[in-house]
Amino acid sequence: MQDIRIELTKTPKAKPADENALGFGKIFTDHMFLMNYTAGQGWHDARIVPYGPVPMDLSTMALHYAQEIFEGMKAYRVADGSVQLFRPYENARRFNRSAERMCIPTMEEEMFVTAIKTLVDVDRDWVPHAPETSLYIRPFVFATDAHLGVHASKTYLFAIILSPSGCYYPEGIDPVRIYVESRDVRAVRGGTGYTKCGGNYAASIRASAVAEEKGYTQVLWLDGVEQKYIEEVGAMNVMFKISGKVVTPALNGSILSGITRKSCIELLKSWGFEVEERPISAQELFDAAESGALEEAWGTGTAAVVSPVGEMAWNDRSCIVNGGKIGPTVQKLYDTLTGIQWGTVEDTFGWTVKV
Repeated sequence: MQDIRIELTKTPKAKPADENALGFGKIFTDHMFLMNYTAGQGWHDARIVPYGPVPMDLSTMALHYAQEIFEGMKAYRVADGSVQLFRPYENARRFNRSAERMCIPTMEEEMFVTAIKTLVDVDRDWVPHAPETSLYIRPFVFATDAHLGVHASKTYLFAIILSPSGCYYPEGIDPVRIYVESRDVRAVRGGTGYTKCGGNYAASIRASAVAEEKGYTQVLWLDGVEQKYIEEVGAMNVMFKISGKVVTPALNGSILSGITRKSCIELLKSWGFEVEERPISAQELFDAAESGALEEAWGTGTAAVVSPVGEMAWNDRSCIVNGGKIGPTVQKLYDTLTGIQWGTVEDTFGWTVKV
């Protein structure tokens, strides 16, 4: 593993005065991590430098052919003032799975995590202190060959940027209204659905805009072949509690392998819940809602942790879930996961890593 050169900024930014008004992805810290890849040489020149623009030719391949991937994770300040990460090696493994699919060079897991820890340590003072705030971490890599041609690039830039983020639920967890999309599809098996690449998110924007026009917060995606089976909700994995069992779509190649999803499944099983990872159709879901068997529904993801669903609509059918309120299972998952992340609940799983 290579050493990391550190160049500290001579003009540090003023930190936000009100940590309760940080928002998400609007403010960036003083430094960034950069590392280059060159075919025949591998990853090299690992460095932390002052945050700022990077030079880019307009023919840079990533702009034209979307050969890029990213990750999303957080650093948390705990009560004693220290800072910790949540399951960073899972992000490293998913990063490499995405890289393999997008024909991007993989990276040693230890190098990936060390780069994050070192950058967070340099900008440690940017980790907010206010309750339920965090430092969002965005590692990403993109093709940098200045050439128009559809093939794998021979050079890449890996970068990490940091953004202090506010509380996701400043007024308490409010269940969302979701709309089942029946026209557009997000991904298909054999495609890039299981990767974290920008194209998957770009493909979701039109349906999200339509859902918003209809008064819904999120889109519930169906599979891309039959448009029959539930896959994801917005940019999150999705789970349903039906007749006491928790059901979540199986990872079939078109669904992102969420780290929060995995953590929820492990927690639920440790609490004695039966968890089924299997196909679940929109028909089955709405039939369960009409019969009263659907008890709770929620999305899982890094930003929200868990997001309860209060209402769903599909074609001419609609249903209210758990009276439009957050259910006990969702509340317990949220309290436990955030408790582990912020250090107020004992981490019996060994998920947290100190910076």
